[in-house]
Amino acid sequence: MEIRFYAGAADAAGTATTTLTGEQLTAGGLLDRLGEQNQALAVVLARCTLLVNGSAVRDPDEPIPGSARVDVLPPFAGG
Repeated sequence: MEIRFYAGAADAAGTATTTLTGEQLTAGGLLDRLGEQNQALAVVLARCTLLVNGSAVRDPDEPIPGSARVDVLPPFAGG
């Protein structure tokens, strides 16, 4: 699973991308996994939107396949 962080999420993660190998997780499980070792990231993730292969995921129980590309988008200000 390729994960790309943007803006404040990338700052909190300390990277723009990371990879999780061969796992299927739920959206909520992915957020938990990403934030478990980084409290600053966990705080940001609580406000982020996930795009899985280009589609927004809002249900924390939705499965995300291990082959997915996930974009982690924090809230943006402006128009």
